[in-house]
Amino acid sequence: MSFRIDPKKPFSDELQRIGNELIDDAMAALSQQPDGPHKAVHEARKKFKRLRALYRFVESEEPAFRKAENDRFRDIARSLSQAREAAALVESIHYLQQFSRSDAESQALASAHDALANRRDAMTGDDGDLPARIRDALMECEKGKHALTHLSLPTSQKTAEKLVKQTWRKQRRKALEALSQCHAQAHDEDFHDLRKSGQVYWIHLALMRRLWPSALRAKKIDAKRLVDLLGHEHDLSVLAATADHEAERFADGNTLALVLEAIIHRQQALRQECLDLADHVFAESAKSESKIIGLLWKDAAS
Repeated sequence: MSFRIDPKKPFSDELQRIGNELIDDAMAALSQQPDGPHKAVHEARKKFKRLRALYRFVESEEPAFRKAENDRFRDIARSLSQAREAAALVESIHYLQQFSRSDAESQALASAHDALANRRDAMTGDDGDLPARIRDALMECEKGKHALTHLSLPTSQKTAEKLVKQTWRKQRRKALEALSQCHAQAHDEDFHDLRKSGQVYWIHLALMRRLWPSALRAKKIDAKRLVDLLGHEHDLSVLAATADHEAERFADGNTLALVLEAIIHRQQALRQECLDLADHVFAESAKSESKIIGLLWKDAAS
């Protein structure tokens, strides 16, 4: 319930409340590590993603703050990403194994799984400099909390409504542009852009659930499903690039060919599924949906 903006309260107060909670949660995960450092990093990076989406709502009023803090938490997440990315490759093989089409392909994927698991373990087995990077991340989080306490936004409901509408319209335009590019070209980068837009949309729907709980919950479910599908698509792109750049890790050329064929076959099916769902999720125009959100905000705030 805490990750929802209450339109009846000052917008600045709500943004600071949620921002501080997200930073505190990320710091707790990194400090306490109840399930180990790599799980902690994964949990913290999810909080940073939500925080960066939250800060999009202040960009028009405080562009310097938004840029500085977006860069800060983007860089923190990147500094912690090595172990997560290595683990994600192994998870991608697990995902592909569900769709294996022959015994030969199953054997190739099993061989690839062992190779990538060894790669992951070699990169993360002794944690390398991860503890130091986590300490640096915690110090940067403290700086982020300090910056947030000094954020000052206009307190009027009219300004809050404007910020919500502007941000919604801008993000929906980005999503529709990315979707158009995916339909036209289907490059890896275009689907990655669509994934990022989908993530922001899903987070913003969660933040605005109080405006119309039933309707926005339904849209949030569809958006989350789209994000999950696009996440698999992106992971397969990364897996293909890794297989291409580190071909020596695979048993032989035939194994590599079978793995790449499995990636391509599943990725093509995923992309069509993503496009069909994205057409539904982003069916409304940026202008009309931002107008609806603005009216819902105005009504809820009053």
